[in-house]
Amino acid sequence: MGNEGVFGVNVVLGSVTVPLQALVQVPGDGLRIPADAIRKEFRTGGLLQDLLLRYTQAFIIQIAQAAACNRSHPVGGRLARWLLMSHDRAMSDELTLTQEFIGVMLGTRRAGITEAAGRLQNNGAIKYSRGHITILDRKKLESTSCECYAIVKNEFDRLLG
Repeated sequence: MGNEGVFGVNVVLGSVTVPLQALVQVPGDGLRIPADAIRKEFRTGGLLQDLLLRYTQAFIIQIAQAAACNRSHPVGGRLARWLLMSHDRAMSDELTLTQEFIGVMLGTRRAGITEAAGRLQNNGAIKYSRGHITILDRKKLESTSCECYAIVKNEFDRLLG
């Protein structure tokens, strides 16, 4: 787990394996807890169980919203949403992300990311240079983002405070 959530919540929900691969998007610290230990604590029905179930609900909302967003919204709004989410989790204005990686995350071509990142840079929201993005004006980024960022953030804040 990192500062935003949990990878492997399936362990407490009854599934031992999932056909997924974890990918660290932004360097930072995390914790690793043995599956048996977290399962045992989860079964006690206390605070950890409540927290993990609320996190799971928030994460399902995030997944559903991202799927709808990637299908429905223009790349510029999706890029702004994704940069805001990365900014929240990294707790830093500096993000080391390539256009190719962002393109994979948003399900679009690198050329679309290049164009959208250029517009964000021209309006003063970010500074971008070969795999390095600096958030310059979060308010501008928020105004460029589609509504999906606020929907997901509000749910995480409501469920996890």
